[in-house]
Amino acid sequence: MDKFTVLTGVAAPLPIRNVDTDMIIPKQFLKTIKRTGLGKSLFYEMRYDPETGKEIPDFVLNKPQYRDATILVAGDNFGCGSSREHAPWALLDFGIRCVIATDFADIFYNNCFQNGILPIKLPQSDVDKLMDDANRGANAKITIDLEKQEISGPDGGVIKFEIDPFRKHCLLNGLDNIGLTLEKGKQISSFETSTASTRPWL
Repeated sequence: MDKFTVLTGVAAPLPIRNVDTDMIIPKQFLKTIKRTGLGKSLFYEMRYDPETGKEIPDFVLNKPQYRDATILVAGDNFGCGSSREHAPWALLDFGIRCVIATDFADIFYNNCFQNGILPIKLPQSDVDKLMDDANRGANAKITIDLEKQEISGPDGGVIKFEIDPFRKHCLLNGLDNIGLTLEKGKQISSFETSTASTRPWL
């Protein structure tokens, strides 16, 4: 997966509480096991008119200033509901690399790290400040420095955030569970060679 080091981009405001994974990517799009192509269906029922299939102009990601958003500032309990991994796949395919909220559903939170998305938990006062920044549109870009664990706003203000050191290491180096296993490739090969000679019946 792609490394996450420093991200500077437009932040889209989504001040909705309890956004569940079916809202992020509805069930009819779960037939695929590919991680690509889901971005066009992200927030499908909020982005498109059910009768015409056309975009709803008032939805945040359909507005011109947010079409290239890479950061999402969201409401409390983001990613609740079912455990579908398609939810972070859809966010990533759209271009979202970071979601900021006061809290996340645990499974969604873990799935983000496995797919190169940085979920940041902040106190409500900090989320409110970033939500205000995001409401300014494309001219108010936010920078997220994972190494420093800092969010820099358009006015120069800095917000610190906490992250588990192991998850930070994985994101900085682009390592999911498969990548972590491959780091131990030499040890695994050595073990298998040793096992084959000492216990050939296995």
